[in-house]
Amino acid sequence: MAFYNPDPSMAQTLASLVADLESCGRPGLSKQLSITWLRYPDSLVQRAANLDARGLVELPVRGASWGGERQRYPASVVKLVYLMAAEAWLQRQLLEDDEELRRALADMIRDSSNDATGLVVDLLSGTTSGPSLPPERFGPWVRQRQLVNGWLASLGWPELEGCNACQKTWGDGPYGRERDFYGQQLDNRNRLSTEASARLLHTVIAGAMVSPPASARMQELLSRSLDPLQRAADPENQVDGFLGAGLPSEARLWSKAGWMSQARHDAAYVEVEGADPFLLVVFSEGTQVAGDEELLPLIAARLLQSCRQVSGHRAGG
Repeated sequence: MAFYNPDPSMAQTLASLVADLESCGRPGLSKQLSITWLRYPDSLVQRAANLDARGLVELPVRGASWGGERQRYPASVVKLVYLMAAEAWLQRQLLEDDEELRRALADMIRDSSNDATGLVVDLLSGTTSGPSLPPERFGPWVRQRQLVNGWLASLGWPELEGCNACQKTWGDGPYGRERDFYGQQLDNRNRLSTEASARLLHTVIAGAMVSPPASARMQELLSRSLDPLQRAADPENQVDGFLGAGLPSEARLWSKAGWMSQARHDAAYVEVEGADPFLLVVFSEGTQVAGDEELLPLIAARLLQSCRQVSGHRAGG
């Protein structure tokens, strides 16, 4: 069962938006872009805290996507997966809930630290980086590094089919056994779709990922300030150049962005007074779009406008 109800009018809005963006100096954008957009009649925050899995699926949510099933390199959006996995491991007492783990999780999400992510992946998998390993040792190492993928598969969500979340994130790139693990053609890179990312974030915000308290902890880490002064003081704020930059300062935002030389992504849940709450995941690939700091804010602003209109029509009867 799909976790949202496809809405033809929302699909048309997305198609028109992509066409408009492509016509404004972004040739080929339609093939470089994936979007999943969900709209809610009421706040999603902790909405499913007292529901079972079926109750969560039956929450009223409408949505649409543009290339939403296409697997792309997720950059730092994959850190959202590692955060969820860490909470799942903690619930099963597979990790010790100590200060250093919590510090790493906070830095991984709030500051998108690659160093912190490396520690989290080591703890989740029981592996470490280092020189290349002989085959008899590399095989078991590889199997350990697939533990997060095994957990994702256990969720049984069709949106997660074909996804891959087993690699650390890097500044300069992997070396030694980490480079070997990527494969000669980098065919073992992380992969996510906007559909998969949307379902993961939807579940966290609803309070149904692992447990309501665990979801609340994750929500706290994902919360972003839209205050201009705070953003100016934090160059790694994950708002400027991303979806949050297209929102008014009074909006409530929970998000995880990803950016590198070939990608600019963001996964966000948004609440704004006078508009239907919405969840939006945008993945964009290519050198030109990666450097385009206006693209994601434009998408967020346009879809917020649509959510305002729907809310206004409903209020007007």
